[in-house]
Amino acid sequence: MPSNHKKKKNRKSSSTHPFKEQTDEPSPSTVIDEPVEDRRTEGKPYLVKRSEEVGRYIVASRDLKASETIIEVLPLIVGPCAESEPVCLGCHSTFESGSPIYKCKFCRWRICSPKCTGLGVTGGTHRLLECIPLRDKDVGRLLDTSSAAQARLMYEAVLTLRCMLLKSIDPERYARVLEMDPLNAVRQQIPKLWSRNQREIVGRIRDEWNFQEFSEQELHTICGIIEVNAFEVGQEPVKARALFPEAYLLMHDCTPNTGHTDAPRTHRLTVRTLRDVKAGQPLTLTYAYILQGTLKRRQHLKEEKFFWCSCARCADPTELGTNCSALRCAKCQRGHVLPVNPLDQQADWRCQLCSHTLPCEAVVRLLEQLFQALEAIDGNDVDGFERFLQAQASVLHDNHYLALSAKHSLCELYGKIEGYLVPQLTGEQLKRKETLCRDLLEVVDQLEPGLSRLRGTIMYELHVPLMIEAGQLLQCGLIQRPELRRRLKEVQRLLRESERILALEPEGTPEYGIAEAAREALKNMGPV
Repeated sequence: MPSNHKKKKNRKSSSTHPFKEQTDEPSPSTVIDEPVEDRRTEGKPYLVKRSEEVGRYIVASRDLKASETIIEVLPLIVGPCAESEPVCLGCHSTFESGSPIYKCKFCRWRICSPKCTGLGVTGGTHRLLECIPLRDKDVGRLLDTSSAAQARLMYEAVLTLRCMLLKSIDPERYARVLEMDPLNAVRQQIPKLWSRNQREIVGRIRDEWNFQEFSEQELHTICGIIEVNAFEVGQEPVKARALFPEAYLLMHDCTPNTGHTDAPRTHRLTVRTLRDVKAGQPLTLTYAYILQGTLKRRQHLKEEKFFWCSCARCADPTELGTNCSALRCAKCQRGHVLPVNPLDQQADWRCQLCSHTLPCEAVVRLLEQLFQALEAIDGNDVDGFERFLQAQASVLHDNHYLALSAKHSLCELYGKIEGYLVPQLTGEQLKRKETLCRDLLEVVDQLEPGLSRLRGTIMYELHVPLMIEAGQLLQCGLIQRPELRRRLKEVQRLLRESERILALEPEGTPEYGIAEAAREALKNMGPV
């Protein structure tokens, strides 16, 4: 059964992806600078460059084809996410309600099992790094008496502690961590952020846990390195974040030319090109969710990643022709209301036909109200999402990011939950699923063209109604064999492209399972 749409939206993707941060980032295509000497990049498909605006970043050292692997590395360090629910300190898996409670026999922090492979000297970092220090300082006692909220903050501090313990246990790895930019000067200008880190991480590790050997400045630097450079890794039930060599040099772009995956258990990161990249072009990854509007996306990047994005998508009021932020004009009923200057968060919004103008504050209030209405819908409520789309059809452009969120949920729900399983779908519902998939693909083909995971999953969803509808029309005598072959060829094309994209995902992931299903479906279809 599909998970709640709120969780699906925040999968590796977006919203918490790889992170090399900049302050006022120009469009990647305009960044020009000299290569940086780095012997570790010899023979790599990229060169390291440096710019005053963005610091170090990487560009293709030669022409690259779609699906080429440009980076494949193991993490330097892995640990719990920010404000993490309790997780096993060995493998970072979450605990199911009512599951047996096991605790590490040394430090007394909770683990999934005494046999967890992440605990051992050869299988994980817990016993190698924080286990004995936590035992010696009796931190487990503090965890036992903490509230649920305080426990989440204690888990958040674990990754910072692990990084600091590398300083004496593995100095070489610690030095690799320190190569990453913490943006201390930028972050110190954000009092709320700096004081939170001082209170919840720096003060906790030094004063509550009694690791006085680490200075406040060292700990703040590690906090910054994690905030700026960490990747979210794992698939449910594993939740973690990790620091990787090389990959932190990828520049942000809201229409990226690379994507990444991490392998179950080891979290080995693989970064591949989504499409062909010319020599000298920056290699980019997105730090935001692709199906999100510019106003919200830029605010997220500023608050979480400390820079205002000015990439080609952000600079275009239409978001590369997709109108992902467009509102319908309440005055003329025909025009689209778009920001006058999308790179100014306070700019007015204006109808492209009648020039009716809205202050940005009014747009923000409207979007927040609609977002809350969307979030209130249960993740498996087909009728709820349909009602939302119908109710907001006169307010939002069909491609508005809030509408796309509802469409994405419906795209996956039709055919997968009780009452809407494939054999139960009516002809009208099959057509609806097809329309939803095509709407999403039209946008994704503009915003994340190439071998993106999102394209692959939507293509697989689309093949289902097309194949069923073709068979039904033939049985009813409404189409002849030539039209059937034409329709089935489209099905084959979708399955082949879906398999091509998702077969790049690590074995054991849901996406790789879809690739296997696509391969089996093609085999069963035979020649057309």
